[in-house]
Order: sequence, then structure tokens, then C-alpha cells
Amino acid sequence: MTAPALLTEIHALALAVAQDGARMAREMREAGVAIADRKSSVADIVTEADRAVETAIRDAIAVARPQDGFLGEESDAAGSASGLTWVVDPIDGTVNYAYGLPSWAVSVAVVEGDPQPETWTGLAGVVVNPMTGETWEAWFGGGARVNGRTLQIAKEVDLPRTLVGTGFGYRAERRLVQGQVVARLLGVVRDIRRAGAASLDICSVAAQRLDAYYETGLHPWDLAGGTVIAREAGAHVSGLRGNGAGEAFYLACNPVIAGPLEEALLAAGAEPLAEQDR
Repeated sequence: MTAPALLTEIHALALAVAQDGARMAREMREAGVAIADRKSSVADIVTEADRAVETAIRDAIAVARPQDGFLGEESDAAGSASGLTWVVDPIDGTVNYAYGLPSWAVSVAVVEGDPQPETWTGLAGVVVNPMTGETWEAWFGGGARVNGRTLQIAKEVDLPRTLVGTGFGYRAERRLVQGQVVARLLGVVRDIRRAGAASLDICSVAAQRLDAYYETGLHPWDLAGGTVIAREAGAHVSGLRGNGAGEAFYLACNPVIAGPLEEALLAAGAEPLAEQDR
């Protein structure tokens, strides 16, 4: 199979399973939310829908591409015999989902190489928000779109006019540190937004609804789908100090302000998350 044919195949499958998962999640939300568990803190919840949607997506992928690996939020990882791994967040923004807020999504990505965000190559990404009716999608070298409309970052922006999105960890001690960075950063950018779903925030950079998004502590499934879309739209995606984007630090932004924003973040006290804190 040629590379273009492979990209077409995995993109089509990612689109199908993400849209099916989004419909399932919305139907379960309308029927009533059942909290299944809590993980790292009282704020870190899992719903029955998280588990059911991931199982449905995983089963569909296993039938279509049994040699591929799988890395999801709610189930054990599976190694890859093909070199490709599916990275799935069944509901990104679970707290929003539980509270009835519209900022949540199903995120599906296909990556090549070791399933580590700093080193993998994103081949396809789909993020679906069924509450807004938006499907964001991209494949490597094929550009990015939302509901069929091409996304391309072109707007020039300087740091004082930069609208920045961010997120906070579940543990109180991490949120306190992140809040201190935000407080310092507020004086040098236009404003800060916090929507509660990393995949959608990253897609918002691709659509120029945000000029930048940063966060520490993101898991691979939080960032995988959105990153393919943002990069294909022309966004700069990285960590700090020349490192790759990943759990330690994640930054997606308009390339024009990548350097000044990183300097401002470091000056505000932003630091990569230490290994023992991940």
C-alpha cells in the first residue's frame, strides 16, 4: 500500500470512529451522566460514557486494523506490529461533560513511531465536538479543516495582542503554580482563556480563535488529535527550550509570536514538569 493510500485509509477510519463515538457520547449525556470513578483527585472524574465510548472506538479499530497499537485514556495500552498507534481520548473535557458545559470532544489520532508525543509523527487527527456540530480533521501533508473549511494560520499578531488559552492540572498544588504563571502572564498578553478541553483549545489555535495555547501535564491522548490539526494549519508546536511538545510542556501558537511568547512564559515562571510530577 502506498503512503497516500495509507493516509487516506487511516484518516477515513479515524473520522468514522470519532464521529460515531461523539454521537454515542452525546446520547449517553442526554440520558444522564453516571460517574464511574475518580482518579488523581476529586476533580479527576471518569464517567460511564468515557469507558463505553473508548471501548466502542477500540473495538472498531481492532476489526479494521488489527496490527495497529492502541493508547487510550481509559484502558490498557496495546503494542503495535505495524508501527502505527491509535491515540484516543473518548471524552476530552470530562468535567465539562458532567456539568453540561458544551466544551468537550472526542479525539482520535494515528501516530507513527514510539507512542511518545515528543518523538512520534502524527499521521491523522480528528476532534469532534457534537455540542457545536464541529468536526476538526487533518492528515499529514493534507492540510486541516473544520466542517470542510480549510484552516490556515496567516494572521500577524504581536505579544500584547495575543489571546492565550491554557488549562490547569487536577491536583491543587499544581493548579496553584499554574495560576501564578497566569497572573504574571496577564500583564504582557491581551487576555487568557480557559475552556477545559485541550483538544478543542489546540484546534482553536488552528482556527485563529486563540493565538496560542500552553499547558503542563497534558497526556498523549489530550494533545494527539489536535496537534495534527494545528500543525497542518501552520501552527508552531513545541515544548520549552527547544524540546518537543509533550507532558512536560506543550505550546501551540501562531509562529509569529512563538519566540516572544516562550520568553514571556519563562519570565512568568513557567517550567517543564519534572519527571516525578508526571
